Amino acid sequence: MINENEILETMEMFSNQHLDIRTITMGISLMDCADGDINRSCEKIYDKICRYAGRLVEVGEEISRKYNIPIIHKRISVTPISIVAAACGSDDYTPFAKTLDRAAKACGVNFIGGFSALVHKGYTKADKTLIESIPEALATTEFVCSSVNLASTRTGINMDAVRDMGRIIKATADRTQDTGALGCAKLVVFANAPEDNPFMAGAFLGPGEPECVINVGISGPGVVKHALEKVKGADLGIVAETIKKAAFKITRVGELVANEASDRLGVPFGIIDLSLAPTPAVGDSVARLLEEFGLEECGTWGTTAALAMLNDAVKKGGIMASSSVGGLSGAFIPVSEDEGMIAAAMSGGLKLEKLEAMTCVCSVGLDMIAVPGATTAETISGIIADEMALGTFNNKTTAVRIIPVPGKGVGETVEFGGLLGTAPIMEVNNKSCADFINRGGRIPAPIHSFKN
Repeated sequence: MINENEILETMEMFSNQHLDIRTITMGISLMDCADGDINRSCEKIYDKICRYAGRLVEVGEEISRKYNIPIIHKRISVTPISIVAAACGSDDYTPFAKTLDRAAKACGVNFIGGFSALVHKGYTKADKTLIESIPEALATTEFVCSSVNLASTRTGINMDAVRDMGRIIKATADRTQDTGALGCAKLVVFANAPEDNPFMAGAFLGPGEPECVINVGISGPGVVKHALEKVKGADLGIVAETIKKAAFKITRVGELVANEASDRLGVPFGIIDLSLAPTPAVGDSVARLLEEFGLEECGTWGTTAALAMLNDAVKKGGIMASSSVGGLSGAFIPVSEDEGMIAAAMSGGLKLEKLEAMTCVCSVGLDMIAVPGATTAETISGIIADEMALGTFNNKTTAVRIIPVPGKGVGETVEFGGLLGTAPIMEVNNKSCADFINRGGRIPAPIHSFKN
């Protein structure tokens, strides 16, 4: 039974501790929308998305009013478009992106993810076409997000794709330079991409997923920080237990919303992603949460250990609360979207190399990192390669969402607004890795990938 104190505690989480349901994401399979005619395929995609997701925003708002729970985003993820588009034989998939954008507008959602390709072991012709279409697709749409899976523990790292994505990210930045390279904020590359991730920009509906499914992403760094404020000076065992209890409560709220949305929409409930996703708002920062452990500033020595413990405790608490935990689940460390990360990066205490070390133990990777516009495509590919290695050889999901901002240099900032926040331009080691990147080929899977 839930007692009065627990009800009041949960209300406090929403009113003063920035707890929210970050997203209700409806995954929609587009497998049956493949067609030899690109126009017919796009018509099928638009009709199917609108048929399934037409009431998604309305239902999300109804649930928010019923329980007085903030539900920030309503989103859609779809089958990777490179799979659906392969039948049409076109050499440009921008029309598919424009169709997704039109459907997103019609449904009223914040973002639609799935302009994606899975190339961890090699390219198909359709994969190549999709990747080459990314700069134009992101420049001519508003709500479309794109992702490419470049590596997996099972297969190794596709270094041809790593090389190509450095060039594609640079082209996307140039194509969207009028908006501070905003296109790159909607493009992410992965190792071990999950098929049920509800968070953008990496959301897509994997080939092993149902026809349609509801996945929910929750967020509560402010709740966890508030809980830790009550155990100041306690040993780290008590800190871990405190985080687990807070994560348990947060996850239960997420499952309530997920089940309600599933019932109202007549769509199966998939997973709860219990990632601690920050915002630029004061009090909703993963960096400030880490500083509550006793760090003077996020990025100092001890930060990686604190983040590892945070991630582990969040997952343990969440798994106790729900048998449907999935997606990424852990802690996000996007620089531009986290008030504390922005402050640490601007002070010089948080550098790119330290962020890379932190990605070894968090649920995603180098996220929303702005770098000088003069950074070469090969250097960007080198950054991606290192992050893909961390994911592949540690058997975890990692990602890179990097933004080379044309005309900007170290010490300047780029403003994206809203949840995307403000990104300080971070210094990059520009010693060349071009000869390494241009070798191409594939880095083989690690020995521990052989588990059969």
